[in-house]
Amino acid sequence: MGIYDRDYHRADFEQHMPHPHMQLRFPHPTPMVKYLLIINVSVFLVCIIIKPLGALIYEWFSVDATSIGRSLQLWRLIGYQFLHDPSDPWHIILNMLGLYFLGPTLERFWHSKKFLFFYLACGTAGGVFYLLIANLGMVPVGVLVGASGAILGMLAACAILFPQFVILFLFFPVPIRIAAVVLTFLYIVKIFTGAANAGGDVAHLAGMAAGAGYVYLWPRWKSRRVTVKHADDWEEKFRKYSELQKEVDRILEKVNRQGISSLTRKEKKILAQATKLEQTKSRL
Repeated sequence: MGIYDRDYHRADFEQHMPHPHMQLRFPHPTPMVKYLLIINVSVFLVCIIIKPLGALIYEWFSVDATSIGRSLQLWRLIGYQFLHDPSDPWHIILNMLGLYFLGPTLERFWHSKKFLFFYLACGTAGGVFYLLIANLGMVPVGVLVGASGAILGMLAACAILFPQFVILFLFFPVPIRIAAVVLTFLYIVKIFTGAANAGGDVAHLAGMAAGAGYVYLWPRWKSRRVTVKHADDWEEKFRKYSELQKEVDRILEKVNRQGISSLTRKEKKILAQATKLEQTKSRL
């Protein structure tokens, strides 16, 4: 079972603007987008030219819901994203166009590592959700290949982050958010009507949901993590300050009993550190 019926877009955007606009020129691929394009096309050509090797690659790296054992082989959730239906060239052409036109903007916005994580996470979400729905008997059990989950995750992310984008959808210029809503509706209808590629459409929706969820939830999670880290840092500083105070009290008691000449070099250093800290607090 492949992933078909994709509608992708032509858009290019200013490299350094925080809210890019569509341009009438082809985008310059960013480093990670370039690598992903090369890997996808290379794997596709190798699988066509060397058919026995291609059959082996599809056997071991496609998402396979035909058995529980294969469903649990986690490497497939990454590998299937670089495989495309060899009998349908449009499968890879449309996916790579989506990557080429949408990917550079997100990579420039997030930088390469975060973009790659996002891309693979959206594709992985599509594979996981397909396995879940297929094993529950809600769509036909089969094999899933293609980068559509990742590509549609990018579409959802761009629709949220850059709502002013205008893309080519069915050969017509359409605001990206309208295209995202229309595609979501179409995929839902196709799933519930039992269309031929219902399993692929499940992966499409999951990729879009993962893309939207990442954009909405990541900043909140990151903000919470920073808050927790600051709280932990404050607790650590308070603990060290308390320990310093106890040590200072011990040293002062020793001075009172034996005189300042009895202090070791380390104890004198601690006392100087405490004095400096108190002077700093006084200035504040």
